[in-house]
Amino acid sequence: VGSVVCFSMVVSGALFLAGLDPWTASLIGIGVSALIGAAMGFFVTVIGLNHFITSLAAMVIVRGMCLVVTKGTPLSLFTLPPAFKAIGQGSFNNIPYVILIFIVVVAIFDFLLRRATAFRKVFYTGSNEKAAQFSGIRTNQVKFWVTVLCSTLAGLAGVIYMARFGAATPTFGAGMELNIIAAAVIGGASLNGGSGTIFGAILGMALLSVVTSSLILLDVSVYWQDMIKGCILLAAVSIDHFLHRKKS
Repeated sequence: VGSVVCFSMVVSGALFLAGLDPWTASLIGIGVSALIGAAMGFFVTVIGLNHFITSLAAMVIVRGMCLVVTKGTPLSLFTLPPAFKAIGQGSFNNIPYVILIFIVVVAIFDFLLRRATAFRKVFYTGSNEKAAQFSGIRTNQVKFWVTVLCSTLAGLAGVIYMARFGAATPTFGAGMELNIIAAAVIGGASLNGGSGTIFGAILGMALLSVVTSSLILLDVSVYWQDMIKGCILLAAVSIDHFLHRKKS
């Protein structure tokens, strides 16, 4: 996810500097991100590779593509028009547009996960893939489109970050995966599949933010912070593992 976010920033920024308007450049950046998800989905569903290994390989490849596009140098985008920068920097009635976009995306996908048949199939596939197949669910299609959706949303996040910072850095988003996985698992998502909610992930993200802020207020060295976050993730995964084993 971190690499795709960065790649969306880099592609959109490079196209803008090449002469495209930022809106078209951003749409292309999001589209390229979706293609990365499609490529990953292809290797998982058609070739049959392990999803985790595919994600790991994609992370390294896409990060390398970021460095190739930028030649390792951050892209300065201070000439972005104010209307575009407002996406990441502006506000409505003192509420940042970033927060409003966040609320809209959360509301839409939480509703879809609870009500839409296509999204309920994600839970069925995660709970028991073979049973889902016997029930007539095309699990490979589910996994393919979930991967595409994940990359597309990461691309959208990259565009928002670009508007917020007015720059595109090839190393941006490094380590973002740890925070994302930790937020999801702490929020109730199971690495074994079949459970979890968007609001749970938000609560997990909030907890991590509280932990980070508390460490800063307690003047804990920045060198310890990642280690503490990693321990929290390990503890959350361990609890999930024991609860899953107990149920089974």
